[in-house]
Amino acid sequence: MSRAGGAVIGIVVVAAVVLTALLVRPSLASGGAGGGTPGAATSGTTPAAVTPTGHTTEVTLTVEGMAFTPSTIEVPAGDRLEVTLDNTGDQRHDLVFANGAALDPLAPGDSATLDVGVIGADLEGWCSLPGHRQMGMVVHVVVTGGTEGADTSDQPSGDMAGMDHGASATSGPTMVELLDTARATDPYPAELPALPASDGTPADHRYTFTVTEQEDPVTPGLTRTVWTYNGTSPGPILHGRVGDTFHITLVNKGSMGHSIDFHAGDVAPDEPMRTIEPGESLEYVFTAQRSGIWMYHCSTMPMTQHIANGMFGAVVIEPDGLEPVDRSYVLIQSELYLGADGAVADAAKLATMTPDVVAFNGRAFQYDAHPLTARVGERVRFWLLDAGPNLGLGFHVVGGQFDTVWREGAYSVFHGTSTDGHTQGVTGSQVLTLGAAEGGFVELVPHEAGHYPFVNHAMTLGEKGAHGVLVVTP
Repeated sequence: MSRAGGAVIGIVVVAAVVLTALLVRPSLASGGAGGGTPGAATSGTTPAAVTPTGHTTEVTLTVEGMAFTPSTIEVPAGDRLEVTLDNTGDQRHDLVFANGAALDPLAPGDSATLDVGVIGADLEGWCSLPGHRQMGMVVHVVVTGGTEGADTSDQPSGDMAGMDHGASATSGPTMVELLDTARATDPYPAELPALPASDGTPADHRYTFTVTEQEDPVTPGLTRTVWTYNGTSPGPILHGRVGDTFHITLVNKGSMGHSIDFHAGDVAPDEPMRTIEPGESLEYVFTAQRSGIWMYHCSTMPMTQHIANGMFGAVVIEPDGLEPVDRSYVLIQSELYLGADGAVADAAKLATMTPDVVAFNGRAFQYDAHPLTARVGERVRFWLLDAGPNLGLGFHVVGGQFDTVWREGAYSVFHGTSTDGHTQGVTGSQVLTLGAAEGGFVELVPHEAGHYPFVNHAMTLGEKGAHGVLVVTP
């Protein structure tokens, strides 16, 4: 075995050792998108210790932004509570209570009434769509005129028992487990799609982006629910020139509201970025006015959930006069916040920015299992985007140095020469640092055959999966 190959294996082994189990958060009864007939209700149970009054308290809740109004309901002890939810918001919402009473998701403009049951103790309700509870969609039922019980919002019973789809897995996956899945799965194509020859006339690009929701393997024993554009995360990588126009048809075949925001466009967000319901579509047209690698993502609230669940991608708009290279790859870093098997991203981990896995192009270690390639003396360009939703990227190639660095619209080094006007002689860079939603590219020319690991040099994040290998042959 070569020394370089042994070094790669050594890195993998060390990283596997340092990838430790994460803390388990308290269980939240915050399920997925919900199913069944929209607006269907599950009645709550009657506490055995309360004497029914025979009276019913009726309350109407509306939606303002990401909150229920009113947020507090006072109910005399022993009264039956009936809640009518008028979804006056711009996306789908449901309503569940800790005693098991539940309404399935309602589309914007819809209304339904829920029998919460006879109330004998304080009770909490919330929207159980991913991330909505954490955004503040909570209603508190407060008992008056009797003995107030403890809030049991985290102790579901009845029909909500056993439905903790947002609960954390017991520990983070190991590198060995992540590598096993990467080896068994086709890699996301990292090569930048080629541009057609240009006659100088701006081009029109037309795409249909279909939103789907499905399960994706993380390890041999763990899947996560992903929301995607065209079935992959990241979504399609788009490639164009300054002046090109992009026509995007967004079709929502998911189970909840979704949207899209192209950073490469310079348009008012009101219409093209609006949330559309399942079965709806919209047209999003923008002209690329500026070069760069631009993020696109779902902009439906909470954006952290939609991005963390896979709804992101990149648009590469080449700077005028960009020189051709021998190899051009696109790497998009993102974070995975794992819940229970088959669950969406864990909202509590998102809030504390503690990912279980960090990945290039959606899957941890996939370019260790399926390395990228180049030849000695070839110029290799890495287009890089940090999709987040939270953490940064410090991109480094082990054994390599960047002689060209372009970040967010400007070169700092070009073919070994600083662009600051002061630094003399040959120079270069060891890392390209990007924050969430930032992008750029680096170039290097490997002079020796071997295995060149590339990594997020924030080592904890690299050891969680933001790692791959460039294999250079003679």
